[in-house]
Amino acid sequence: MSDLPEITAVREAHKIDESALATYMQNNVDGFRGEIEVRQFEGGQSNPTYILTTSDKKYVLRKQPPGELLPSAHQVNREFTVMKALANTKVPVPRMYALCEDTQILGTKFYIMEMVEGRVFTEALLPSLQKSERRAIYLDLARVLAALHNVNPDNAGLGTFGRPGNYFERQISRWSKQYRASKTEDIGEMDKLMDWLPKHCPQSDEVHVVHGDYRLGNVLVHPTEPQIVAVLDWELSTLGHPLADLGYICMDYHTDPYDGEGLDQPNLNELGIPTEAEFINAYCEASNRPPIDNWKFYLIYNLFRSAGIIQGVYKRGLDGNASSDSALEYKDTCAIRAKKAWELVESLD
Repeated sequence: MSDLPEITAVREAHKIDESALATYMQNNVDGFRGEIEVRQFEGGQSNPTYILTTSDKKYVLRKQPPGELLPSAHQVNREFTVMKALANTKVPVPRMYALCEDTQILGTKFYIMEMVEGRVFTEALLPSLQKSERRAIYLDLARVLAALHNVNPDNAGLGTFGRPGNYFERQISRWSKQYRASKTEDIGEMDKLMDWLPKHCPQSDEVHVVHGDYRLGNVLVHPTEPQIVAVLDWELSTLGHPLADLGYICMDYHTDPYDGEGLDQPNLNELGIPTEAEFINAYCEASNRPPIDNWKFYLIYNLFRSAGIIQGVYKRGLDGNASSDSALEYKDTCAIRAKKAWELVESLD
């Protein structure tokens, strides 16, 4: 399997008016000229993503999907805003060219950014790489996440990017509503989690920029070096608690990710992949954070949240609006993650 992003012809449900796009780019994208070839990236379950090729340059377009959209979902304008704001920080992001909120152009909101060359790894065990490369990439994941959380929101112009305080309460409420809106079957563990989580939120009210979907599959790795060159898919970013991001990426140590096996393996050292404790320690060192109390809460919360998100992906697949043909493969994922989360609740002293 190639580590390069998979590119396909534009799927029928996601076809766009290429003439209208070319006119828009002529008027709004510095340096654009010539005709464009439009193709689509495979993946990007939430927002369809396209590669735009001209005679001398490549761009990426990311837009909301067609069809009825759930409230507060598919916020491509937030993605554009946060990546533009992080351009001069230590967080690697693509250059932003233009945001279009006029739905008359392509049917939904979209933005255009630079095409960053890099590799995409969706399998957590990184089977195509050497031991030293695996370790370097995971330690860089920890470093880059810490770099994001070290950004001062006010200094970056993101002081109003989200509401301060009560982050977990608000997120649990949001994803409970999203889950109910896309529910296709009764899952008892989801009901129990929606009752348990609001009663056990940590009292800490740290406010940082959080990515919301920070994981191996959402970063680009340098074409030849084990180094992250771009963090992508910022749709769920906001101001929030940094340990929500850390708990999210560490879910892979407890459950299988979207593709392949997870990191719950007895031979991580042989593979060169840091253990969960090593990953957390690398993050804490890079972000000057003391040891973390109540760690299991952040895992339970994220398993619940990701279960709700993936239920929405599956429901869009049923409705024919998913950004990838693989959406229907996630039929059981919500239930699997909810059951794992409840197992962690039951393991608490």
